Amino acid sequence: MIRLLIYLLPVLGLFGPSLWVQSTIKRNDRELPDMPFTGLEFGHKILAEKDLEEVEIESVPEGDHYDPQVKKVRIVEDRLNRKSISSIAIVCHEIGHAIQDKENYRPLAWRQNLVKKTQTFQKIGSAVLVIGLPSVFAITNSPVLTLIAAFLALGCLATNTLIHLVTLPVEFDASFKRALPILEKYVPKENLPQCRSVLRAAALTYVAASIVSIFRLRTIFLIFITLFRAVVLKR
Repeated sequence: MIRLLIYLLPVLGLFGPSLWVQSTIKRNDRELPDMPFTGLEFGHKILAEKDLEEVEIESVPEGDHYDPQVKKVRIVEDRLNRKSISSIAIVCHEIGHAIQDKENYRPLAWRQNLVKKTQTFQKIGSAVLVIGLPSVFAITNSPVLTLIAAFLALGCLATNTLIHLVTLPVEFDASFKRALPILEKYVPKENLPQCRSVLRAAALTYVAASIVSIFRLRTIFLIFITLFRAVVLKR
């Protein structure tokens, strides 16, 4: 039993946060008959109240987010038109980012710059991993240079994980400094604990995904080390 727990703990640590985020949002996404508005209606109301008429709300197949480049709040289609706690809380969280944008909240701007650079690093990392590693080994036949190229690729791929951890304060600011005070004005007190849970889940969405991506990077690294030992070092 103890051995089983030892094996399960890393799995729970890896997938636990992501499962908690998903279950929290799903649990609070049921329709409430006494809810006066859908997420879309609530979003339009708050945008007008905050003088953010230039910001649009649109539905997407997946991935709730705010795009500061085109001033759009994007919400999963099935959720956007629901009268649920998750719907209004997540819409409010993303509008929180729009408020940050309007107020020139510096950490948001820093994150956007980091995201652009991260996308470049991601492309470099993928190219090095798929094309660079075999080419370096084929041309140089050098284990050292091959290992350096591998660490370069993994380092580039890891930037996407790091950016979500570094910019976590931006998410909590959007949830609890921007969105929660708005929700406190419109949501009955008995529903505020659920709102806080959903806002916390919204803030941790990217971090939960980052933990999974760390595991993927670890898997890629272990596969490479195994191949490196089998093919390169035994030559």
